[in-house]
Amino acid sequence: MEKTDQIQETFDKQQKTSAKLRAEKIKKRRERLNKLRKWILDNRELIGKAVYHDFKKPLEETDVTEIGPCLLEVNHAMKYLNKWTAPEMVKGHISYLGTTGYVYCEPKGVCLIISPWNYPFSLAVGPLISAIAAGNTVIMKPSELTPNTSSLLNSMIKELFPGDEVAVFEGGVEVSQELLALPFDHIFFTGSTAVGKIVMEAAAKNLSSVTLELGGKSPVIVDETASIRDAANRIAWGKLVNNGQTCVAPDYLLVHESIKEPFLKSFKFAMEKQFANGTQDFKNSDSYARIVNEKHHGRLSALLDDAISKGADISYGGEKDATEKYLAPSIVENYSSDADIATEEIFGPVLTLETYSSLDEVVDKINGQEKPLSMYIFSKKQQNIQKLLQEVSAGSVAINETLLQFAHPYLPFGGVNHSGIGKSHGKYGFMEFSNQKSILKQRSGLTSAAALMPPYPKARKYVDLFVNTILKWKL
Repeated sequence: MEKTDQIQETFDKQQKTSAKLRAEKIKKRRERLNKLRKWILDNRELIGKAVYHDFKKPLEETDVTEIGPCLLEVNHAMKYLNKWTAPEMVKGHISYLGTTGYVYCEPKGVCLIISPWNYPFSLAVGPLISAIAAGNTVIMKPSELTPNTSSLLNSMIKELFPGDEVAVFEGGVEVSQELLALPFDHIFFTGSTAVGKIVMEAAAKNLSSVTLELGGKSPVIVDETASIRDAANRIAWGKLVNNGQTCVAPDYLLVHESIKEPFLKSFKFAMEKQFANGTQDFKNSDSYARIVNEKHHGRLSALLDDAISKGADISYGGEKDATEKYLAPSIVENYSSDADIATEEIFGPVLTLETYSSLDEVVDKINGQEKPLSMYIFSKKQQNIQKLLQEVSAGSVAINETLLQFAHPYLPFGGVNHSGIGKSHGKYGFMEFSNQKSILKQRSGLTSAAALMPPYPKARKYVDLFVNTILKWKL
């Protein structure tokens, strides 16, 4: 059977199963989540090896950034699932006397998850947890750029779930195109803004709802009051974990001119201490991952070459080895505004740096670009923090920290416009895969609504009373 036929057959089966899942008990969802949780715990070593073979990601880093977030997500969902699925009563109003209202979260149905290569396990399994918690069936399309992890995901799903509940289809762009042509009830995509637009266009043809987790240039602001050592340590980790291939990684630094030199000294020291055992030999470090493939290594090399050709200085790093897909941590300064590195998301171990003298410059700089997925503020001055929070739009913000806001189980995660649509994680991920069905229940007999029904001349005084009651409502 050709893959096209397999995809259609699986979709048709999942449509039938999704109708049955609406009527099943919530404990069945918990059982599925628990099976997934147990498999992850039992196969940590397999997951670590698969991710390592895809881009030499250290096993410890896989535990922290791939396995840990999934376990946190599934534990959180299992703990709160009964609460999330319980009908939520809403407040009444005097003009609706006799009625009760509540919101009921029902499964959307058949869902598609298209996951990326940079965190090939956690960014596939995280949305899957939310989809299962919400009672849906799922077809998953993992990235072809990380074949070892994609194959592992396929094996895991086949072991845990029948194909009419959860299925995986591996392959390239052609598989994604075939899947996107189907009338899914919801599509969850993580990847680039450019591909996100294609996904949204395809979804529009079937009026499928979407969650788009995209990217963009996430700024880091270090003001004159910041703790330089703390800022350097946390930015170094946030930038170089996963070799900078993180959608919420710091993309460019805006440092107050008065602390540039001490910050740079501390930042270089922090990178070397964390990722090169206190040396500049990142290439032979067992803590430093690699670029995923030759194509992306070439893209990053071209960004650096373009910046240099337009007058930029590489004040740190710059060494590269295409055969090993290695690129040293690099700091770029004095770059031109027309350099590609100034406008494109870097998505690698390269960080641009410029100084500022007033926060108004910072606000204008960030607002002059597309809204970022994340913004990082390092400051001890509440007035500065508040100004940035109020005047700059971003999908998420971390103050005196990097990355951690992404995995916080009680916080929604997502972008704004070009950096994303919709939210994920915890209750927000559950809601994304749910239809929030509003329900109003009316009592039998005389009701306030009956007095407003025609013939209207007879109902005039009740209509006036209804309107006046609304107008007198305290705001």
